[in-house]
Amino acid sequence: MTDSVERAPIIVTALFGREDQAFFDAERTAYFPPERNQLAAHLTIFHHLPPSLAPELRQRLTAETRGVPPPRARIADVMSLGRGVAYRIDSDELGAIRARLAAAFSGLLTPQDAGGWRAHVTVQNKVEPSVAKALLAELRADFRPRPVEIAGLAAWWYRGGPWEMLSKHSSRVDRVGSAVIARASRALVPSENGAE
Repeated sequence: MTDSVERAPIIVTALFGREDQAFFDAERTAYFPPERNQLAAHLTIFHHLPPSLAPELRQRLTAETRGVPPPRARIADVMSLGRGVAYRIDSDELGAIRARLAAAFSGLLTPQDAGGWRAHVTVQNKVEPSVAKALLAELRADFRPRPVEIAGLAAWWYRGGPWEMLSKHSSRVDRVGSAVIARASRALVPSENGAE
């Protein structure tokens, strides 16, 4: 491994089913400032894990997904980020996975990852507060909670450029689920420090 690889932080995300990924991507394309929209829509579980955790992280993500039904989840609300808007995701099962991983890596988490977790998918960010407030009102007007498919989990290297796949873990054992995860994972591209 090169020195730059060894120093690269790791991002962990949930992967959506094909239809939900397409929905979130369309929302992000419509509302994110185009010059800043460098990522496919995503649900970040951890923003910055130490690279030394890669082998153990792969094992733990495999244990959390292999032969296990996908976590049940729903799009619960539209939420304000102050200078952006996101869809809030409710999933006790995904929250439990994150809690187990956080406990396993206790003491190695950044303050952002050690703090409370608000599962969400950002569809607008880094805009004027008035613009975000208007979108929040617009999206809430017709919003209805609905189920969302969590197809698996993924770990990514972040080196200041494109996210590079470290590992992906499907909660499904059939080939259709694997194809969905492959398409979703190929859509992820760089962002500032892995930011939303």
